[in-house]
Amino acid sequence: MPQTAGLSATALGPQRPPAPGSEFTPLLREVRGQGLLEHRTGWYVRTIGVNLLALAAVLTGVALLGESWWALLLAPALAVLSARTAFVGHDAGHSQITSGRRTARLIGLVHGNLLLGMGFAWWNDKHNRHHANPNHTEKDPDVAADVLVFTAPQAAGRTGFPAWLTRHQAALFLPLTLLEGIALKVYGFQDLRNHPWRVRLVEGGLLLAHVAGYAALLLAFLTPWQALAFAAVHQALLGLHLGLAFAPNHKGMEMPGPDGPRWGHLRRQVLTSRNIRGGPVTDWLLGGLNYQIEHHLFPSMPRPHLRLAQPLVRAHCARLGIPYTETGAVDSYRQVFVHLHEVGEGLRAAT
Repeated sequence: MPQTAGLSATALGPQRPPAPGSEFTPLLREVRGQGLLEHRTGWYVRTIGVNLLALAAVLTGVALLGESWWALLLAPALAVLSARTAFVGHDAGHSQITSGRRTARLIGLVHGNLLLGMGFAWWNDKHNRHHANPNHTEKDPDVAADVLVFTAPQAAGRTGFPAWLTRHQAALFLPLTLLEGIALKVYGFQDLRNHPWRVRLVEGGLLLAHVAGYAALLLAFLTPWQALAFAAVHQALLGLHLGLAFAPNHKGMEMPGPDGPRWGHLRRQVLTSRNIRGGPVTDWLLGGLNYQIEHHLFPSMPRPHLRLAQPLVRAHCARLGIPYTETGAVDSYRQVFVHLHEVGEGLRAAT
């Protein structure tokens, strides 16, 4: 069971919290006083450098193996390193790496558009809206009804094939994440029409450069069938990795709606987020997103400072009687699957 401090989130729901910001201000002052909001440029330079060298090493391995099916053994390694690349782009979008907007955007464009083929502008807009209202049934794009649904009202209106998906979405979740790597690329291209021509030129050009470069590199060293198989394994495992990194952070947590409680920043972020307990390996695999509560409270906090802020945040929540949810990785995924299963219960009962 997740570890929490204080009352249950359900019990807190109907209460009217103090004036917005009053609960968060002391914590912000303490965190800022310990220098945890200061940038860690050197740490990010090393992290980015090591990741780029590792990416180059994998591609060198593919080149050395040549037209061999053994090259597919390098696809999982490339998927893991591609997820590191996505985490760097995520941090750049939050100004965790640098406060300079142009530099942050450049880092995001290189890691998102060029190296991953994922639109940085699309991701930034969607992700910022999520951070502003996490798990809000009407304002958070991450819980909007799509292939998956996250509330009973979303499920209730489904018929036909979408209804079948909802009835079985818990079982289908992991298979569907295998498509996420491709979906992220498609969304980036689709979003170009929502931007001025200068943004389209830069972002679209880099997205096309990624697709062309990716295909050219694989076809230069592998046969067409080998290249296709390598790309399929790489993109599927990248989608799975990112799905496993993002899913446990909010799914199954409080989901406020338009008629729900008017929480201030502290409660809005803490009550809708879940931390994943672990050590350095967990931190590395999840890109620091296992400290989801701290990340949501302080989006611009550099990744290596999140674990340092955790004791401060936990203690502050305990003083206020606000639940602080932290669980192991296995239990976090169990809660996600249980939530997805429960959402489809109404449709299963109707069949």
